[in-house]
Amino acid sequence: MDKAPSSITQWADKSGAFNRAPSHFRNFISKEAGAEFPAEKGRYHLYVSYACPWAHRTLIVRKLKGLEDVIPFTAVHWEMLEKGWRFAAPDERLPGENVTPDPIHNSTHLRDIYFKVNPDYHGRFTVPTLYDVKQGKIVSNESSEIIRMFYTGFDDLLPEKYKQVDLFPQRLQHEIEGANDWTYNDINNGVYKTGFAQTQEAYEKAIKPLFASLDRAESHLAQHAAPYYFGNHMTEADIRLYTTIIRFDSVYVQHFKCNIRDIRSGYPALHKWLRHLYWDVPAFGETTQFEHIKKHYTKSHKQINPPLNLWDTRRRGRSGKCPADDDGEQSITSVGPLPDILPKDQEVPAAVAALRSTNQ
Repeated sequence: MDKAPSSITQWADKSGAFNRAPSHFRNFISKEAGAEFPAEKGRYHLYVSYACPWAHRTLIVRKLKGLEDVIPFTAVHWEMLEKGWRFAAPDERLPGENVTPDPIHNSTHLRDIYFKVNPDYHGRFTVPTLYDVKQGKIVSNESSEIIRMFYTGFDDLLPEKYKQVDLFPQRLQHEIEGANDWTYNDINNGVYKTGFAQTQEAYEKAIKPLFASLDRAESHLAQHAAPYYFGNHMTEADIRLYTTIIRFDSVYVQHFKCNIRDIRSGYPALHKWLRHLYWDVPAFGETTQFEHIKKHYTKSHKQINPPLNLWDTRRRGRSGKCPADDDGEQSITSVGPLPDILPKDQEVPAAVAALRSTNQ
């Protein structure tokens, strides 16, 4: 079963630029008679990581749409090394709901499920993964499509109050799709293009549109957020932007070198919008786990943040396996910023000073 890509922790092409591989499973839940994947309670299992912004989207929508009793989920361990995402061992206790061993197959790694579905699979083993327990098939591992299945695909099984939750309203669909385009390319994926760049040229090429688009989002929110991205109606745009912005100060600033500005001191409108979602909307705050976020990025991406004994190995001119693979050494995880997210009524001194200057 060792038919995985040569290294699942290397993403850059020959130019040093990051290129995200497309998702391989793109099926849909359907209400049509005779559909391969019909909407049924308990039939599908969602595999996620609390660390992953793409998987985080699905947890938020699952909660907003009241699908907790319809679609169970399992969260993997935050660690993702050469065999990909692993499940927590029975004796491990990690924060967050359902961080457990695999309840379906008792697999040790998510990749095992992919190989059960297709022994000749050669793609990546990504979260989220929506799995059909009845047929033993993967429905989808594309987050943008999974969340849209959740919008309406299971409405016939839900109470009326959850049927009324419309995260992609027809009157705003054009604006949402427009925001999705540049938000995905420059912000959601932009932090990865910046962080995984392997040349100075590729890094600078990625970081400039990232911060230009953060400036654009800041300007939009300063003018339109009341309190959501498109006014008083929460939409998909809030969900897709939130999962990147909530990780920005904790990991992207230092780990991915996205350090022109941080959110809490450089983007007051984004910061206000972010804290409203985290503190006031349970589907956002209750699905955000900073320990998973910080440890995953800093301890799984060893090509960016090597263990100290690997630095020593490199200085001495030796090569070979990462020592962490053998002796348990792990990379250092930054403590800050503290707190992980500020209360709604508190600002960092730099932001207070900037506001005073603006108002003078």
